[in-house]
Amino acid sequence: MTEIPPLTTPDLEELEVLRAIVEGTAHQAGGEFFRSLVRNLSRATGVAGAFVAEFLPDRRRVRALAFWQDAAWLDDVEWDLPGTPCEDVLSGRLCHYPSGVSQRFPAEPDVESYLGVPLRDQTSGEILGHLAVFDGRAMPEQPRLLYTFQIFAARAAAELSRLRAAEQLMQSEQRFRDLFDEAPIAYVHEDLQSRFLRANRTALRILGVPAALVPGFVGRSLVPALPEAQRRVEEAFAGIGRGGDSAGVVLELRRYDDGRPIWIQWWSRPDGGGLFTRTMFVDITEQVLMERRQAKLQAQNRYLQDEIKADHDFDLIVGDSPPLRALLQQVRKVAATDASVLIQGESGTGKELIARAIHSASPRREQPLIKVNCAALPAGLIESELFGHEKGAFTGALHKRVGRFELADGGSLFLDEIGEISAETQVKLLRVLQEREFERVGGQKPIKVDVRIIAATNRDLRREVAEKRFREDLFYRLNVFPLQTPPLRERASDIPALATFMAGKFAAKLGRRIDGIQPPALQRLLAYPWPGNIRELENVIERATILADGPWLDIAPELLPQVSSEPLGAPATLSEVTREHIVATLEQTGWVVEGPNGAAAKLDMKPSTLRYRMKKLGIAQ
Repeated sequence: MTEIPPLTTPDLEELEVLRAIVEGTAHQAGGEFFRSLVRNLSRATGVAGAFVAEFLPDRRRVRALAFWQDAAWLDDVEWDLPGTPCEDVLSGRLCHYPSGVSQRFPAEPDVESYLGVPLRDQTSGEILGHLAVFDGRAMPEQPRLLYTFQIFAARAAAELSRLRAAEQLMQSEQRFRDLFDEAPIAYVHEDLQSRFLRANRTALRILGVPAALVPGFVGRSLVPALPEAQRRVEEAFAGIGRGGDSAGVVLELRRYDDGRPIWIQWWSRPDGGGLFTRTMFVDITEQVLMERRQAKLQAQNRYLQDEIKADHDFDLIVGDSPPLRALLQQVRKVAATDASVLIQGESGTGKELIARAIHSASPRREQPLIKVNCAALPAGLIESELFGHEKGAFTGALHKRVGRFELADGGSLFLDEIGEISAETQVKLLRVLQEREFERVGGQKPIKVDVRIIAATNRDLRREVAEKRFREDLFYRLNVFPLQTPPLRERASDIPALATFMAGKFAAKLGRRIDGIQPPALQRLLAYPWPGNIRELENVIERATILADGPWLDIAPELLPQVSSEPLGAPATLSEVTREHIVATLEQTGWVVEGPNGAAAKLDMKPSTLRYRMKKLGIAQ
């Protein structure tokens, strides 16, 4: 068995130096490592000073990372390389001056000896700096101590390389962080439940989310409770959960700060572990709104084209009779306002033409006038026509439909035959007039509209209200400015002009030449009571034009059947209706006014009010 020879005194001293340095630096890193290294190196070797320094980029100047001298720290030490023993280390060689430093380097008058070891990056071979000790006494050469010195120089070089790599990494991370935060595209790092880990400034600005709420903010909380929006986000996250990508998905959201609707185009990809996603999105709200505006304008355009193709009663308002002049004067006055207008009159008196005149003279004339014939629509479809419907709202709703209210936004809506709508639709129509908003059939999102209402009817709406067939509150909402279109029998002086105008229109349509109407034919027209009003006159003139044999139009007697002078459907006055109703109720109660079974209770009146009405209407008890 080989015996280990005993250590000599120099060996023990060298081991003690090594142990002191190792123990002093074992648990240190960074700046603390360098400070511990030079302090323990100075104490263990008995020299006055020790330092670790790095070369600055121009390689002509040195900055100390830690500088220990005469048992004290020197801070912020820098010096020029030329004229110092440190300059030799730059070449990559160990530099040892056992003595005579002050004579060789006059800039160092108090230094007698110097030992410097280069700090070399093991990967690139670059000289990063040096580790050095110096003293005012001579420093004889000790090979083993020099090796020990080189060992710790390598350790110092590794730490300096690590610090530089960490600094470069931090700078790189800062650059990427700046790119991440300042990118014009929104970036979000989130988990599979959409909880934010990080989000850049663009994402927070688009979503209206304060930076203080990140991380932990749940992105899906911004998705509105709309079936289509929820379906889209469910499908997108389901795809990510299966390890796939979601590319270019359009999502509808609500901003966190003010609830405004926004639309984003969304790309998301799971990371390698499948627990988090890297998401980016762009704000396409303006694009979506523009597309919706374009769709609305296209729908309006299609509607207006259909209207142009339709055969209206007249192209112009023709006539100069006093009743017509009085009506047009009222039209001019109300047209300049936004007041709701209720046009009442017998069938065929041109109520739609008056509605068009009101719109054409109003500030809304650049926007559309949308027409709804309430009598021509089934009760089950009128709500869809007025308010639109969402896809799948009912059987047959294969596509989303924009309603007439939405089409008329900014313009006017003409509700023809308003007295024909059902009680349920009356309630919804009243809400729109009061709140200026509605919801599509099957929808959940209120839609704001700015629409002027022009309604028309040939019914006596006051009688309809009295008989509980039409809501009183809706009637007063519509009847802000009532207009009454005069029947043709009250404007007989307009008949020759109307007949001549119609004859010219139908002659051009049929390719005929009509120079005028024979005087006997005009007399027949003036003598006829026109129960069908202007529409009936138009039909008579069209038939006469078809049957005409020459350029002068004749009106055959058989074209004007004999009818009662009482116009068809002439409405009774409100007083007459009220009187008949009160008398009928009194007869049912045996002319008893008071009591639970009396007429006043059945009419929902106070007995004193009923007696006052009876006296005013000439009803004797």
